[in-house]
Amino acid sequence: MTASDLRQRVRDKSVIIFALVVPLALMFVFNLVFGGAQDLELEPVTVAASAPDGDQLAGVVVDALGELEFLDVTVEEVAADEVRPMAEAGDAQLGIVVPEGFGAAVSGGEGTVVEIVEGDGAGIETDILLSVVQGVLDQLAAGTVAAAAGAELGLPGEELGRIAQEAADAGPAIALAEGESSDEQLGGAATLVAGQAGLFLMFTVGFGVLGLLYEREYGTLARLRSMPMRPGLIVAAKGLVSFILGVVATSVLLTVGSLFFGVSFGSTIAVAVLIVCVVAAATSLMFIIARVAKTAEQASIAQSILALVLGMTGGAFFPITATGGLAQVLDLNPIAAFTRGLGITSGGGGLADVGVPVLIMLGFGAVCAVLSRVVPDRGSAL
Repeated sequence: MTASDLRQRVRDKSVIIFALVVPLALMFVFNLVFGGAQDLELEPVTVAASAPDGDQLAGVVVDALGELEFLDVTVEEVAADEVRPMAEAGDAQLGIVVPEGFGAAVSGGEGTVVEIVEGDGAGIETDILLSVVQGVLDQLAAGTVAAAAGAELGLPGEELGRIAQEAADAGPAIALAEGESSDEQLGGAATLVAGQAGLFLMFTVGFGVLGLLYEREYGTLARLRSMPMRPGLIVAAKGLVSFILGVVATSVLLTVGSLFFGVSFGSTIAVAVLIVCVVAAATSLMFIIARVAKTAEQASIAQSILALVLGMTGGAFFPITATGGLAQVLDLNPIAAFTRGLGITSGGGGLADVGVPVLIMLGFGAVCAVLSRVVPDRGSAL
């Protein structure tokens, strides 16, 4: 009976469309729309700079732009009157003019102005350079403040220059340490693949269990029940069809999505366990719908609503963050647990590390299985 239903479902083009074609198409569309924002690449930048010859502090400002390891910056030293024309013509994304006497002004505690010109091709790269320049100037300004304070105390001129230089060259008092994201957090493309696989799993598993309603409406269920076999075998066969379709479709979506979008979900065994658990949870939910719905049309509507609610709150389209009691409720979502489990495996976690997501999915499935036998059957007995 299971083999016959599987052959029938495979021949039914709607299974292929909802289980594979539509989710893959959505993955590609979302990746095209949001891929640029998720995988930002910095473009090379040209800076037109003018600084007085022999001014060491002015050279510090200009040299800081060319020493960035994460950004390709080309610094072209030009005359002061050439900086603005180059920026306005688009030959340079950023122009900087350090005035004459800059070093002497900083060392003597006097104010000075550095001119910045943004070109027509300015972007996020230019914003980064502006932040770097501002940081250098703030550091040098510390020397100016120190020199001014020394002057008020009546220190000699040569002492003021030394104090200003030491304050400008001093390193930051607070160190910045780079950290790593949570082990349960997927990247942008991986979240997209996992979310769409979880969302359309809710549609895929319905083709088996909810087939009971169609057979009940067309009278074939009554004929099946008249055959010499236990009635429970009919329900079990439909559930097995849903389970097999869900496992195959989810596995294909994760595999194809991984290949096309260049992501990895880690341990194959751990991912397989997650797939089996989330499919079991989704299949159990379909049995409740089959009991509550009077007709196949009602079941289809209920399935769509639950699929969208669980899929969206599970991060199928965008990450959902919550705190307090709402966060605890969202954690019980099997799709969210599935996505969180894939985040653990993608971060290097193994089978022993996905215990919590697995327990959530199995617990959800167990509760749904019990409820499917408790809630009243609004149609004929299955």
